Amino acid sequence: MAEFESVGNALIVTGGLLLFLGLVIIAGGKMPFGNLPGDISIEKGNFKFYAPIATFLIISIILTVLLNLIPR
Repeated sequence: MAEFESVGNALIVTGGLLLFLGLVIIAGGKMPFGNLPGDISIEKGNFKFYAPIATFLIISIILTVLLNLIPR
């Protein structure tokens, strides 16, 4: 029975992370991220490349801090 509890807990955590990710994506247009110094944007003709490196670093730091605050 303990293995089912562990799978259940993993599914709850995964669902919570997916919910959080969905909310971030929905609110993404209203957040100040995405156009920071360090984000690479190249446009040439009909080619467009965007690599939000600085944005990913900030989001990674925030998520690391938040997830380390949750007791294991």
